[in-house]
Parts: sequence; structure tokens; C-alpha cells
Amino acid sequence: MSVKDFEAYEAEEYYRDRGWLLGNGKCGGKAKGLAYAHTVLLKSDLQWKVELPLLSHVVSSEIFEDFLHSNGLDDLYDEEDWGKVQSCFAAAHFSETLKSDLEHILEDFEIIGNPPLVIRSSSLMEDSVDLAFAGKYDSFFSANIRDRAWRMAKLEECLRAVWVSTFNPSARKYRSKHGKVHREESMAVIVQSMIGKDRRNIYYPKLAGTIFSRIFRRPSPRIQKEDGLMCICFGIGTRAVDRGAARSFYLTNPALRPSGNSPERIAGSSQEFFDYIDRNEGEIRTGFVKDWLPVFEENHKDLDQYIEFYDEDSDMLLPYSFYSTASGMRPLISFPDFHKRQAYLFDLAHDLIKLMETNLGLPVDMEFTYDTTSRDFRLVQLRPLTHFQEMSRVLIPNLSPTKVIFRGDRMVSNGRLINVPYLIYVEPLKYLSEWDPSGAARAVGVLNEKLKGTSYILAGPGRWGSRNPAIGVPIQYGDIYNCGCLVELSAPQFNFNPELSYGSHFFLDMDSDNILYLPVFAGQSNNIYASDWLDGAEYELGEHPAVRIYKGNFFVYLDGESEQGLISWAEE
Repeated sequence: MSVKDFEAYEAEEYYRDRGWLLGNGKCGGKAKGLAYAHTVLLKSDLQWKVELPLLSHVVSSEIFEDFLHSNGLDDLYDEEDWGKVQSCFAAAHFSETLKSDLEHILEDFEIIGNPPLVIRSSSLMEDSVDLAFAGKYDSFFSANIRDRAWRMAKLEECLRAVWVSTFNPSARKYRSKHGKVHREESMAVIVQSMIGKDRRNIYYPKLAGTIFSRIFRRPSPRIQKEDGLMCICFGIGTRAVDRGAARSFYLTNPALRPSGNSPERIAGSSQEFFDYIDRNEGEIRTGFVKDWLPVFEENHKDLDQYIEFYDEDSDMLLPYSFYSTASGMRPLISFPDFHKRQAYLFDLAHDLIKLMETNLGLPVDMEFTYDTTSRDFRLVQLRPLTHFQEMSRVLIPNLSPTKVIFRGDRMVSNGRLINVPYLIYVEPLKYLSEWDPSGAARAVGVLNEKLKGTSYILAGPGRWGSRNPAIGVPIQYGDIYNCGCLVELSAPQFNFNPELSYGSHFFLDMDSDNILYLPVFAGQSNNIYASDWLDGAEYELGEHPAVRIYKGNFFVYLDGESEQGLISWAEE
């Protein structure tokens, strides 16, 4: 099979044969990728090792289009007022025919015990060979509890929410940037059984993650592009794709940690929260690992593979066996020695990469869940991995230190920008003291729109796009998509650190748009963060007091071979 085979593959027959297709429209990219993966697996030895969700009903694009037409919403493709779009969808009605069809879907899930449901976008443009649309459209969870009326209302709510995400600002801007016509987009939806187990009325998979067959941003010359990468988290997989401190394993060097091996750095990059479905309240929740240790102790007998304790006073990591004496220490889901204990999973990931990449004819990106006890591996998504158009090797010039604004030495891929007229900088102290994270994000977004068509450099503290504004500016894709180079700056005194996680939706966005990336660790060798220059140079303020605009002549040099990158300035 090949790229052409994948592009020509029509997944509608796959779902129709199983009685899982609602309507006569298309099933969309995400549903197509899953069906294609299953078709490949059934012809391979891995069919006995890799399974899919028990049920995957698809609400085809025809149903979405009928919904728009019957509610007079066809003109929303031209509507840029996101608030108006949301109001229109909130007032729209489901037909009795659609409600009846959704009832039949719920009946199918009742047969398998009413597991929680994942309601996922599967648009026509999503997960295509050229563009992933990673994270542009929304997915939602239903606890799928109580009586049929409650479950029906929740399914309708989630379906409506996925549909309206077709018109959200990030998706619109992404389509526009890549020359896609808004009216050519349509939204199918997958309604899947969620994988996991019920533990004291909280439901989650033990592990969830992503696998990438190629690595376009490498933390070390020891890592080759073809080596493959697996990112895993404990609990629902949201933290594996949204910069939520998932653990990254390079399949040929699984012991390598991009952020470093010191206890402090491991603590700063490890998972301390997990996501789950509350089966009592009927909502997705986030739990603090420390609060849930008794439940974990009762339900998981292999916690030493996931958890260790961090003693901040002595800057030491202690194994899980110290649980009884670890009062006051921070439990971290850091996966110590996990790769040594779970050779089966790593071998399976390697074999799955080879199988899917060979059949697709392209690098691949997969999402999965895994239970370390039963070895139950479930593939929940397959899509082509958008290529990063890396330049040939860039030689770093020998510049006077007075000309260097930023310098970093990891997660660098080849790239160069010359004569960049603008540098946008979010100053850490002002960001914290004038505490308005959403205001800072909006100010960056305003400048991003003003500088459309003009390359610019964007630098700021910690993790751009983090869900937690205390560790980075909470921008969305639509706030930065015109950026030419994104810089993440450490400011340890304020708890800001870059997140060297490849594979999140955030990094996939940057790859598909060829946005260069440079992390800078202040105070570490081979790193420069010229805060004196930034404070002394002339700048204008944006719409938030922390957002500065420097006009000048800036240069970006990134050399992926030596893992060196710098940003400099020159007199005009």
C-alpha cells in the first residue's frame, strides 16, 4: 500500500458494514485513519496485539450539513464573530429523526455496559496527508451515566459542541493560512467507547499516549529522525497532547530525558496531575496525584514503575518504596525505569511504527491507551505526520556576545531567518506582577494579526500555550500563527521553564507551519538570555504592560547538527 492507496481509501464502507455509519456523507479524516489502521492490522501479525475501541459510531458529514441547513445556519461559514456563531448553535434544534438515530447509538453502548464516551471531531480536512489540523477542532467526554434521558442530553450537547468547533477562530485562521476554503470543510463526528476501568467511581485508562515514527525536533545529536518517539501520561490522554508534562521516550534512547536528569529538572517536567471521568458527578475532572495515592495504592500494584517522590529540601528523588515515610514529599509520575520494565510496550511501538509507516508510505502519528498489567493496547488514532520542512545545515556565525540576544543548545532543528524586522517579548516579571494572563495572550494575538505577512520573532517565559498560566502565556494557535520563530525562556526564580516536549498539538502546529523553535535556559552553559539588552534597547508596549515590541534587524540561526541556535541583532 502507499500514500495514493491511503488517499483513495474510502472508510465509509468499513463503518457501514459494521452498522456504525449514520447518514450517507463522509466519515472524515480521523475516522478514516482509524479504519485504515484496522484494515492494515488485520493483514499483519500485530492484529493479535493491537485492538481498537469496542465501538466507534460515526455521525457522517451529511448529518452536520442537514443540521446547518434545517436551522438556517449555512451562512456561518462567512461569520467571523465567534460569539454569534456560538449563540446560533445554542439556539439550533435537532430533528426528531436525528434524535431517534442517536437513541440507537446509545442502545449499542448499553449492550457493552455503558462505558464513558469520547465524542471526537473527524472533519473532511482533518488528519489529511498535507495538514493535520491537530487540536483545531474539539473532542468531548460523556460519563454516560444515569438514565437514558441524561445520557441523550449529554450526547447531544457534545455533538453540538464538536460541530460548532468547525467555525472557531483557530480553525478559521488555520484554514485561511493554508489556502483552504471555509465552505469546503464539513464535520463528521466519531462516538467511541472510552478505554479504561472504573476505580471507586473514577474512570481512566492506566496509560495513554502518542507514538511518532519520525522526530523532527531532536534534543541531542544521538537521536536520529527515524528513531521514533513515544509520549505517555497516566490517566486520560489529554496530557499527552497538550504540553501537560507527559514523559517522552526516544525509542532508541529511552533513558534520555530532554529536560535533563537532575532531580530538580525531573520534578519540573513530571506529571503531578491526572485527568479522569467522575462517574458520580458525570464530568471530566483533574486530580492532584498526591490526593489520590491511597486509591492508586489499592488499584495498581506496579506504582513503582510510575511514581517516585521528590524531596525539595535535599533535592533528591526517592523510589516509590518510600511511600510510608514520604510525608510532605511531592509524588511525581516520572516513570522511573519504565522502559526497562515494559520492554513489551517498547517493542510493540517499534513494530507498529514500521508496519504503519510502510503501509501508509509516510511518517505516522498514533494515539493509544495501554494497561501494563493486561498488556491491553488500544489504537485510537492514526494520521499522517506532517513533515517539518527542515533546511539544510545552518552554520552558526561567530558573533560578538554583544550582538547575541538569545542562545540555546537543545531541541534545535536546522533553520534560518534573516532581516527579521520585529521581536516581540513578554517580560516575565511584568507578566507576573500585572497578573492578567489572558490579557497578555490577547495582546500577543493582536500583534500577530497586525504583523500578518511580516516575519517576527516571539519570545516569552516558560511554556507557550500551557493550560497553566503560571508556567507560560496561555496563547492559542490563532494568537501566534504568523510567527517565524518562537523562543521559550527559562526564568527559574519565577518557576518558568521551557517544555521540551515534542509531539503535543502545539509542536505539530509549529511543524506544519514551519515555525522555528528555540528553548533557552538562563544561566546554563551555551545558553544566553540577554535581559540587560532587552531592558536597555528601545521598545514600544503592546496592549499589555508585559508585552514589548522591538523594531530592528534580527537574525535567527539554528543548527540541528550541533544542537546550537542563536538570535542576534544588527544595526540597520
